[in-house]
Amino acid sequence: MQTRLAQHIQETPLCDTHEHLWSEQEYISQEPDILQTLFSGGYVTSDLVVAGASPEDAEALVDSSNPDIGARFRKIESAWKAVQHTGYGEAVRITAQKLYDIDDLSPETLETAQVKHAEYLGPGQRLRLLRDVANLDHVQIDDLSWVCLPDAAGTDFFFSDISWWKFCCGTPEIDLFQKEIGVEVVDLASLRRAMETIFERFASTAIAVKAQHAYDRTLQWQKRSDAEAEQALTNFLCKPDAISTADQLCLGDWCWARGVELAGEYDLPFKLHTGYYAHYGHMQTSYIRPGHLSDLLIRYPDTRFVLMHAAYPYSNELVALAKHFPNVYADLCWAWSIDPYASSDFLRRCIHAVPANKIFAFGGDTWWPGTAVGFVAQARTWLTRTLQAEIDDGFLSEDEAIALANRFMRDNQYDCFRLEEKRRIISDKISRYPMPPEDKSVGLQKDAP
Repeated sequence: MQTRLAQHIQETPLCDTHEHLWSEQEYISQEPDILQTLFSGGYVTSDLVVAGASPEDAEALVDSSNPDIGARFRKIESAWKAVQHTGYGEAVRITAQKLYDIDDLSPETLETAQVKHAEYLGPGQRLRLLRDVANLDHVQIDDLSWVCLPDAAGTDFFFSDISWWKFCCGTPEIDLFQKEIGVEVVDLASLRRAMETIFERFASTAIAVKAQHAYDRTLQWQKRSDAEAEQALTNFLCKPDAISTADQLCLGDWCWARGVELAGEYDLPFKLHTGYYAHYGHMQTSYIRPGHLSDLLIRYPDTRFVLMHAAYPYSNELVALAKHFPNVYADLCWAWSIDPYASSDFLRRCIHAVPANKIFAFGGDTWWPGTAVGFVAQARTWLTRTLQAEIDDGFLSEDEAIALANRFMRDNQYDCFRLEEKRRIISDKISRYPMPPEDKSVGLQKDAP
């Protein structure tokens, strides 16, 4: 019999703090097939390659230009059997069961289910899958752009992050500034002005600022003078394709600090990728430790920092940071599918070490809405198991576990991201001004982390 806790977690709308979802127009035009929905948006192709599938076969699996679904799956079927019980594999199996009633993936079951898959395509299905099927409260999207406009497909449901990735890498998108915001960057003063203009234009409708530069450089931050940054920028403007690592770090640190300052000024949380990399074969473990951030956290106590992905495998450092710094929040986005057991253990340690208002339970980190359905269900299952274990061990009553579930699933996100105020601001803007055309494709790279 289902417990009150399990029923409550299933029925409560869940805040989704991190996705890379394609836009409504992109989803409709691309029409992902069943294999793309199951495998391309959830990182499991990386597990397949690690398990022995060739990169070419893993790529072919999610290439819809070949309509032979059975043949594409057969090439990786052996590797699939090796990864089906990993967190990534579990998410695939959950999605297959929930959307297609498939209990065992095979060429035959997938080919048959492709017919049912057509029900999930077309206008409005992106929102329906996420809001009605997955029972999400809202979704926060990092589409790798600093242009954050209201999403006409669901203005009170879809929210966007201002991307600060390239700034933190020390490779700001100079060419786009003139085109998108009318600021020509020729020196440090004009670069600062470009940053300020981005926030002036988009902060009111953005949900947060986001950077994942741990893929490209260390999370260690240093304070840089204007003079140091000016010289690094001059070198970058002269030879943007040949900037030295030292100049990149210098300019990146300076830009990162300005973004943190602006985030604080505009009351936006600053999200940071910490821990594990997507894809395979290139993880720099020396870059990704959240403990590297301590100098930044000390320097900017008035900016809220959301440290993502449970910092796996350096989760203990994140527990310590969230416990010690009032401005640090711990986010389990993506973590349940990376390593669900470690994530469950991380959450239990947080319960006993970190104030309960500092923890976010979920973000899918996916591209397709159908993929997110499985990730949401996986997170609900593991959240239930985690809190039930606390009850079984005598640490929580069921009422206390339900109260914590409310915090982790919804209340903390509403508080940190100012959700009610953000919805009011966007609604007011839409009522006073026509919706601008959606064109956020410039400079986007959807295969990026």
